[in-house]
Amino acid sequence: MRTDRTRTARLLLVLALSATGAGAAAGCGSAEAGGSEPDPPSQDRARQVADAWDGSGAAAQWHEGYHPVEAVVQPPAEGLRGDDRRAYATGNFDLRAPLPSARGKSGRVTWRDGGSLTRPLMAADRAYRTLDRDSGPGPRLTVTRAELGNMTVLTARGPATVPAWLFTLEGYAGPLKRAAVSPSGPPTPPIGPLGQDVPTDVLAPLGGLMKVARDGRSVTVVAHHGSCDDGPVVQALETDGSVVLSAAVEGADDGLCTSELRGEKVTVKLDRPVGDRIVLDAFTGRPVPYTDWPGAAPGRS
Repeated sequence: MRTDRTRTARLLLVLALSATGAGAAAGCGSAEAGGSEPDPPSQDRARQVADAWDGSGAAAQWHEGYHPVEAVVQPPAEGLRGDDRRAYATGNFDLRAPLPSARGKSGRVTWRDGGSLTRPLMAADRAYRTLDRDSGPGPRLTVTRAELGNMTVLTARGPATVPAWLFTLEGYAGPLKRAAVSPSGPPTPPIGPLGQDVPTDVLAPLGGLMKVARDGRSVTVVAHHGSCDDGPVVQALETDGSVVLSAAVEGADDGLCTSELRGEKVTVKLDRPVGDRIVLDAFTGRPVPYTDWPGAAPGRS
């Protein structure tokens, strides 16, 4: 018996919205954007989102802020060795050094092409807690020193120098760097999200932005799908001011569908570099937030 796709789609959509709100994405896989031309409803929606954002006050506010589009934690330049990679991925750390205080201070984000922004400085103990997420058994990384420095982070406005906590790791010459400022808050979007009754084979919310290629010619996102379909597909509508991504779920298979929600990496190739254009989600009508997804498994062919 074929699964009731409308009922399943609505269930998956509720789950996807919940996971997106919590900043979580589970599962594995990798897919190249492709498939047939988007359905007219998704194409129309993408155009509506682009028209609402391009040239808007929200877009101007977005461009003035600090919005990373890559990981704000960088391991030592020489790379991690052996079991240390697993300790880093699971968040197993030991602290054997005092953490300096920086409460109440601020730091400056500076862009290579000009412009700067002052942001509150994150305390060293808070930054360390974002690294030390697990107290379980297994290999551990030992922090022997912490000091304030800086790092380069790719942002929606291009590369920026940002304040960073530099954590010296036992056995490594270079430090692990963690940005010491938080991203700017998102502006109020000029268009609202779609309702939850939209079938996911038309449009579905994205789980987050994982990577913008160094040449800007592709973006990698997390797209949600269920256990009884053929996986996600993501297509892009490009304008001078934005890149609107429309995610959908391809056809369900025969058999009993479960409520299991999966996240899959999807790389979307673009006609031209992203540049300072805003990467938007057609479903939510909002910028696609960066998500660090250390649990992502190697892709499927």
